[in-house]
Amino acid sequence: MNAIEVTDYASRLVSAHGDKAIVEVSQKMRDCEAQGRTDEARDWARVRETIHRMRGPRQK
Repeated sequence: MNAIEVTDYASRLVSAHGDKAIVEVSQKMRDCEAQGRTDEARDWARVRETIHRMRGPRQK
């Protein structure tokens, strides 16, 4: 997955799932790792990192 696809996918997940997008992505990443699909797991990790960056620092 290229950077544009990662950003687009992250944005769509946040729109669809809100705060639970991180949970969804993390589960998909773990499932891929468990099945030995390391390249796909790496893509999900990049999506997760992008969502974290999109959300910015946590505010109190």
